[in-house]
Amino acid sequence: MKVRYGAQNGKVEAAVIASRLLWALGFGADRLYPVVVVCRGCSPDPWTQRKQVSGERVFDPATIERKPKGHEMKRASTRAAGHGRSWSWVNEQQGGAPKAQRDALKLLAVFMQHTDSKQVNERLLCLPKGRTNGDECDKPFMMLHDVGRTFGHANFLVRNDTGSLNFEEWSNTPIWRDPVACVAHMSKSFLGTLGDPKISEAGRQFLADLLLQLTDQQLRDLFEVARVERRSRDPHHAGLRPATVDEWVTAFQRKARRDRQPSLQIVTRASEVERVGSASGARG
Repeated sequence: MKVRYGAQNGKVEAAVIASRLLWALGFGADRLYPVVVVCRGCSPDPWTQRKQVSGERVFDPATIERKPKGHEMKRASTRAAGHGRSWSWVNEQQGGAPKAQRDALKLLAVFMQHTDSKQVNERLLCLPKGRTNGDECDKPFMMLHDVGRTFGHANFLVRNDTGSLNFEEWSNTPIWRDPVACVAHMSKSFLGTLGDPKISEAGRQFLADLLLQLTDQQLRDLFEVARVERRSRDPHHAGLRPATVDEWVTAFQRKARRDRQPSLQIVTRASEVERVGSASGARG
């Protein structure tokens, strides 16, 4: 079990949103739960000050993280695992996820602006009762790990203020770098494996069909449970008022399905993109 904490740590709220969105759409993620932590003997920052002190300390906001059920599958070498490339070792011909599903997961990572996309965070589980002889598995499951650097704007240095729960950055970041060529908008971090991925039409449609099934109430629940109204709408400027749940829901809907600007949305037919052309306001 892992505990995340800190009023200035956007990963606390962002990881709750991202993991639950992944769950809701049928993808894999860790299990994160918002909590209030009462720690006996903890310093104000136990991650950097580990010496035990007297008394109790309350950490709010905070989350606990539990690993999903299953066995993490690893390759013998980073070269065999396709170091630096996103799940390049997943083989559809040998029973792996089809390209449409892999592209949908990549596009969802772009939608969330999952900037911490280093290889160790791209995991393959063997679900319970899936292990067969030796290291073989007949129930493999792809998942994203450590999704707290999300709902901001992906950046090279994986900065918290920019990349974790920054409403102004996330709401103004387009989905597509080049909507005509179906190149998604994802600035690659220095250890990341995902940078401006090209998404197949089948992958876009797969994710669009999933997003269309989310209700307005589900979206409200998603942002309410994460307690987004505790964090500045732009953490670079702590004095700014937080974005409301309604603002987050509206931004989500606009980016996912209801905006008339194809450069900003997923649920857009290819013919509509072709009429508009490459209209994305490219951001670095």
